[in-house]
Amino acid sequence: MLVELTALHWIYVVFIALIIGFMVMRRDTTIVCIAGIFLIGLIATGSLSHAISSIFNSFAYAITELLSTILVISIIVAMSHTLTTTGINDVMISPFRKLIRNPALAYWTIGILMMVISWFFWPSPAVALLGAVLLPVAIRAGLPALGVAMAMNLFGHGIALSGDFVIQAAPKLTSDAAGIPIQDVIDASIPLVFIMGIVTTIAAFYFLRRDMKRGILKADTSIISASEAETIQPGLLSLSQKRFFAIIVPLLFAADVAAMTILDLTGGDATALIGGTSILILLLISLTSFKNEGLEKTTNYLIEGFQFGFKVFGPVIPIAAFFYLGDAGFTKIIGEYLPKASQGIVNDLGLALANIVPLSKAVGAVTLTAVGAITGLDGSGFSGISLAGSVAALFAVAIGKGAATLTALGQIAAIWVGGGTLIPTKDKKYRKIVLSP
Repeated sequence: MLVELTALHWIYVVFIALIIGFMVMRRDTTIVCIAGIFLIGLIATGSLSHAISSIFNSFAYAITELLSTILVISIIVAMSHTLTTTGINDVMISPFRKLIRNPALAYWTIGILMMVISWFFWPSPAVALLGAVLLPVAIRAGLPALGVAMAMNLFGHGIALSGDFVIQAAPKLTSDAAGIPIQDVIDASIPLVFIMGIVTTIAAFYFLRRDMKRGILKADTSIISASEAETIQPGLLSLSQKRFFAIIVPLLFAADVAAMTILDLTGGDATALIGGTSILILLLISLTSFKNEGLEKTTNYLIEGFQFGFKVFGPVIPIAAFFYLGDAGFTKIIGEYLPKASQGIVNDLGLALANIVPLSKAVGAVTLTAVGAITGLDGSGFSGISLAGSVAALFAVAIGKGAATLTALGQIAAIWVGGGTLIPTKDKKYRKIVLSP
């Protein structure tokens, strides 16, 4: 049954266009999203006070929906700080130094290791865990610093982050906006992520080797001393203690993966398992390393982690708040103000689009790739992927199928363009360590 489109539907479309336009110009969209929420609330209720309240309620709703994701990333970052401070990361990574004997082995070893670590620690903490230890080794083996940065970006911010199979922060955002289960997005993204990863990493390696043979790129050993500067606090742990934690940390996360597989844990359950494990590791390392100061140090690490988490998701919350209005979030944020036969703003628009313009799977795929790439132009990779999910839902309704695949496609395009792979990341610390080693 086709619902007659109301002013609410058209306002939603106009603000989607405005958000895309601002992203093309690489401008922040927070104010645009807030204006959209306010105007939709005002038109729906006819009450100025209700419209103003809707802004706050939409933010609260978005934070509630994203809280588990923000928490797990914050906790993992806090835990990763303990690994780098105590030098456990050095011991964890040191066995892989033996594999790095030439530029080719350096590129693939660092890349694959970065991908695996990023699945569990997220890419930014993985840079700190991996970069300082293996960068000097790779340069001595003849791989230019730019080659190290390419490997870490493509495998970490490209393959690992665009799929985000373990922590599931990216598919959480896109699946919520599309109104489909998170596991559907993860399953649909697996072939897309790995095809994208195989093509890009091999192509990058080819061009890297070509430029090295031409003498355009060379390994500059002058930066090794700066990279090897000690940041580890001495005397915290003995070598045997570091070795113990270097073994037990990967084993615990491997046990989590096994539990997810055996118990069929997905979504929030999988996130909770990873988060709980990270908290236990954080507590164990902090209390062992700092002894009497362990209680205070644990709190400090958590504060640092939460600062990182909300810094990453700060730009995401207003955008997510707007796009939650397109689905079930409308009634929870504003109330029962949609037409009685409405299936949600996005579904209504999709049905209307299907009746106006004949769409094909190819058109939907190209459109979602373009929308995803546009959302990544601001350089964060995450801030606009809710838009990709919402547009995917709209096109899937119009086409009649393919919601998960279109959502995954938009997610991958957004993160590969804006996650630090094609467009430089906004994370200044990351740029200092990797992009300009």
